[in-house]
Amino acid sequence: MIPIVEFPAIVEHYAHYFEPVFSEEAFIQFKRYISGLLVSENKTITGINQLFVNEVRAQSSLNRLLMVSPFSLGVLNQARLEMLAGVPRTRIKPTRGVLGLDDTLLTHYGQGFEKIAKLWDHVNNCYVWSHNLVSLHYSDEQTDYPVKFQLWEPADLEKLEKGLPEAGIKLKASKLALKTEAPVKWRQYLLGLWQRKQNNPAVAALYQSKLSIGQALLQQWVQEHPELKLPVTFDAWYTQPAFCRFLNDTLQLPYVGTLSKSDKVLLRSGKKTLGEFASGLKKEHLAAIKTNPEKGVFKRITFRYKGDEETYYSYCRTHRIATFGKQRLVINYRQADLTDKPVFYISNRRRWQAKGITRIRRHRWPVEVYYEEGKVEGLDQYQLRDFEGICRHIALVAVVYSLLRAAQQDTVLRDNLQRQLRITLEGSVPFWRRATRADNLWHLALVISAGLLEGKPLASIMHPFIQAVCA
Repeated sequence: MIPIVEFPAIVEHYAHYFEPVFSEEAFIQFKRYISGLLVSENKTITGINQLFVNEVRAQSSLNRLLMVSPFSLGVLNQARLEMLAGVPRTRIKPTRGVLGLDDTLLTHYGQGFEKIAKLWDHVNNCYVWSHNLVSLHYSDEQTDYPVKFQLWEPADLEKLEKGLPEAGIKLKASKLALKTEAPVKWRQYLLGLWQRKQNNPAVAALYQSKLSIGQALLQQWVQEHPELKLPVTFDAWYTQPAFCRFLNDTLQLPYVGTLSKSDKVLLRSGKKTLGEFASGLKKEHLAAIKTNPEKGVFKRITFRYKGDEETYYSYCRTHRIATFGKQRLVINYRQADLTDKPVFYISNRRRWQAKGITRIRRHRWPVEVYYEEGKVEGLDQYQLRDFEGICRHIALVAVVYSLLRAAQQDTVLRDNLQRQLRITLEGSVPFWRRATRADNLWHLALVISAGLLEGKPLASIMHPFIQAVCA
């Protein structure tokens, strides 16, 4: 770990956007915290605080930033988006941008964190203690970043038990014994009632599922940006009929969802799974191209994504999908011989073609990259127990990621750092993170050099830095 003797250039360059969010003292702690997230390998408050040599403060000052400092997360998020809008290439593009909706587990060992829950980890196929972060993520050809996010909170069973009857939903007397005899089944019963009756506003207010958080984030987005009709894309978990109807009917947004091979398509010949339908189309395609390559069912499409050209072999038609109604259906293969597994997308824009639908769906991936990179920045490395403090930590990690995204496209900052470090600054978020650490190393070298020129003994100059490293 390299001690911090001066705030990194990337922090100082963009700090003015955030100064109105904080008090004078909290603003200094804000700069210290995001500097530590950028530079430190240990993303905890202790790990960050011990790296500062010149800007030495008690660790409690960083604790206060996350626990009691009276700043608004909404105002902080708005300042972050204004910073990104200040760089032309990271501004929202009204005709090319896409919104991706997804969630991730922030895993921890033990139950000592407020509102943590044991959730299913589909990657490792087991239950883990986690918080669950839902994000609405913006992406275009030049950049991507989170625009809104919220931590899911476990259902308050006492609130449901009291609130459902108050909303006019009767609890079955035969189910009341489950509360003590089978708590898991009792929870399932209450959540099942909530799920079935959530069209009642009083019921909906009792709990927010991941899906209802996604709806709320999108509704907030539409209220703040009524002039923008960016398409929304999401994976199979979010591709549920009620959610798609909400996007289409209430928000009037275009969407590209994802189906599985077990979902059903309604044909004149009867109902088939998408897997069966794709298999039949594949046979038809391979038979047709034996006599005429142009007669195949799956057409070759190409488009550019993040600077690279991508190719798919696509079927695109409007079909009735069971429980969804009429949808534009796209079935894609990556291999020309169709030997790989197909993927299935649907859209409420029934005149769109495969190329546009596939391009939009491709922009769901950046939110996955953000989660991966965000965890490197400390997204899941907090040791805070307080839920509000955890929310603030996550918001500050989003600031760090956005600083790196802005720096990638900011010619003024890039030119200044290139002159100082004498390297070419062109690269990804991980590269810019390393460049920030190099900037920190440069400032440390300048301090050591200045001390030597003043005639100070090297041991005297190095002592505070060695203490910081060994703390």
